[in-house]
Amino acid sequence: MSNPDPISVFRTEAAELLEQIESGLLDLTRSLDDRDQIDAVFRGLHTLKGSGAMFGFDALAAFTHHCETAFDRVRKGDVPATHELVSAVLSAQDHMRALLETPNGDHDAMSASLLDNLHRAVNGAGSPSPVAVAAAATPVKADAGGLREWRIRFRLPANAMANGTNPLGLLDEMRDLGDCKIVADISQVPDLATLEPRDIHLGWDVTLKTERPRADIEDVFIFVMDDMELEITEVAGEKPASVPKPVDVPVAKAVVVAEREAPAIQAANDSKQNKSAENVRVPAERLDEMMDRVGELVIAQSRLTQLAGTAADLGLRSVSEEIERLSGELRDTMMVLRMMPVASLFSRFRRLVHDLSRETGKEIELITEGETTEVDKTVIDRLADPLIHLVRNSIDHGLEKPEERLAAGKEAKGQVILSAHQTGGEVIITIKDDGRGINRERVRAKAEASGIIQPGATLTDQDLLQLIFQPGFSTAQAVTNLSGRGVGMDVVKKTVEALRGTIDIVSKPGEGSTVSLRIPLTLAIIEGLLVRVGQGCYVIPLSAVEECLELSLEDDLRSRGRSFISLRDSLVPFLRLRELFRTGTEPDQHQKVVVISTGSERVGLVVDQIIGDHQTVIKSMSKLHHDVVTFSGATILGDGSVALILDVTHLIAVGQQQEAQLRAAG
Repeated sequence: MSNPDPISVFRTEAAELLEQIESGLLDLTRSLDDRDQIDAVFRGLHTLKGSGAMFGFDALAAFTHHCETAFDRVRKGDVPATHELVSAVLSAQDHMRALLETPNGDHDAMSASLLDNLHRAVNGAGSPSPVAVAAAATPVKADAGGLREWRIRFRLPANAMANGTNPLGLLDEMRDLGDCKIVADISQVPDLATLEPRDIHLGWDVTLKTERPRADIEDVFIFVMDDMELEITEVAGEKPASVPKPVDVPVAKAVVVAEREAPAIQAANDSKQNKSAENVRVPAERLDEMMDRVGELVIAQSRLTQLAGTAADLGLRSVSEEIERLSGELRDTMMVLRMMPVASLFSRFRRLVHDLSRETGKEIELITEGETTEVDKTVIDRLADPLIHLVRNSIDHGLEKPEERLAAGKEAKGQVILSAHQTGGEVIITIKDDGRGINRERVRAKAEASGIIQPGATLTDQDLLQLIFQPGFSTAQAVTNLSGRGVGMDVVKKTVEALRGTIDIVSKPGEGSTVSLRIPLTLAIIEGLLVRVGQGCYVIPLSAVEECLELSLEDDLRSRGRSFISLRDSLVPFLRLRELFRTGTEPDQHQKVVVISTGSERVGLVVDQIIGDHQTVIKSMSKLHHDVVTFSGATILGDGSVALILDVTHLIAVGQQQEAQLRAAG
């Protein structure tokens, strides 16, 4: 196995740092005097600058240095944290991403513009020149008495170098503060027989003469202070304290000291290493490859189960059952590995809402709920763009200006609520706003003018609202940066349908709108119900199955022309799949009705035989079959034959349409 590319590893870690910085800045907008958030942003910028310089990203390090020094001034109380400063650093953070991705690009003009904005945010509009930002951001605070002398004794944790801390870098930073004399403490260095070369056994005793305050000395150790031994004392009097000479420690004494302190040090190191080993970074493509292997294993296990069922060998059946159990556990474990909380998806919209609030002049509060709900990684990746369109649409079309909201008796600040919860094998993601709601008259007028529907056509409320997902459809009066081109909502619908999901809309005039996305938890392996229609086998996703009923031949003949069954005092439409698929075969004497549902809509599917449950490895349909809407995919059965997976959403729509036609006919 090849070693990972250090540059790729740095880019990944830097991207995570940038996300942490952005999250801290957005949290800071709620409470500008939050010292913890100010310190967290400063530490993130400091780490990014140092790591960038270490890996040769000099432009990134130099640019980040300006933001770091600006927050250093805030941290030390020289300047206040303001919304303008937070916005300037947020814009600068976007530029840091560009410097990270294309370090050799031409970024000078953008860097200068952003630094000018940062300078104005820190020092005010009347300051002389943006080039003074760096110098102004790191003032040298001279004490009234001039030079002061400090004695710093410190000892790093034994595994500091393994965790990326270079003690020489710390010593160099102290030299930069002033006249510095350094003496190594070798009292805890063991003999060669017990020495661990990867650990740090030295301590340091430093005498420093500087005009800088104590806080600047502490900043040298800001990222290792929690794990190290550190003592900083000011030397009294005019004369500097005598610098201790190197101590000749007998080997025997060193061994005794090391043996006395080694257990405690080793215990602390083991604890830290165990914490760092709790999480392992694995490339996503490896998880995808492993998922493919597990899928093939499930197919092979299904074939083995089928062969064992026809064999008289009890030993073979026992082994088959054991392999079936193990493959099921492996499948479940693999599915959990691919699951991610939707918090990683929702967190992206805090910045979007912040920027849109400033752009539109609207006061917006983003509320997230159900962030611990877990979904397959592929689903999260594909949902990012649709949710961006829905949130932007809620803000642009839904929420009113503050003065309009106050006139309507609402609070000036509008709300956009992102929530997620799991229902069976689906996750429901909801985008809700408390704005003006969807103007149905405008939607109908636009649809008629565009030729999407005939003038005066009869539509249900849900069908009318679904028109906003038509390609090119927009009710915006003018084209803006946010909307008006009609290219957003149709992308939402196509993406959700590609994920085998559905979209529901509820809108009340003057109260707001709610858009709900129902998405399968996973796109790889599902539990399915295997049925036979004619001579072919089909799979119905088990998460959509409510119950199974028997439909006798007499009941089937009696229902001709109606296609309804009575289910607990309610009529449920059903579809005869044998007729829908044109099998050309006679129905079985005892047909079955599989009742499926999505939300409140239910439809029955008439099949010839229910074979049983089936672990379904989903295979995509070929490009030649992209227009076959009845099926969402295919799977391979144990005997090597192919079974098509029914598209529940489409079949329910067909059933509901059939019900509406029958009701309209009388």
